[in-house]
Amino acid sequence: MDQPVKNAPQWPAAKVQLWDIEKLIPYARNAKQHSATQVAQLAASMREWGFTMPVLAAEDGTIIAGHGRVMAARLLEWERLPVMIAKGWTDAQRRAYVLADNRLAESPWDDELLAVELDALASDKFDMSLLGFTNDEMDALANAGEFGPGSAGDQGDLSTLQPIICPHCGGEVPRK
Repeated sequence: MDQPVKNAPQWPAAKVQLWDIEKLIPYARNAKQHSATQVAQLAASMREWGFTMPVLAAEDGTIIAGHGRVMAARLLEWERLPVMIAKGWTDAQRRAYVLADNRLAESPWDDELLAVELDALASDKFDMSLLGFTNDEMDALANAGEFGPGSAGDQGDLSTLQPIICPHCGGEVPRK
């Protein structure tokens, strides 16, 4: 079963193990930061939905992906976590994946669809604090479609317009 299958991805999750949390070692050069607020949000999410994505660790227990989840699990005083082992990965592959896992997950939101989904969850009386968005972010999304008249400052000062310079002769074109 350990033989690679043609046209199928490598899948470390096929061998998820339950490890004592104390065996997991944070990677000392993990560049991704986790604030106390974010760790608390992760803990609340994990309390609601459980541990939905195993930690990825090197064979010696060094965390490759899942630092924040492990921090949240410690906050929850959990003793054992599901772990996938990156068996046979080189040191360079492990270090690179620490960066790639965090960087490749970054992408923009479709604000319109996000606002619709947040509104639907709020209508369902779902605990919005579990989603990781601040109240200010949710308010901004809820009000994004509202249009109101601008102020005089929004319009700019027409008396400060720069002169128009002809690209052919370099002469100044008078403004009317």
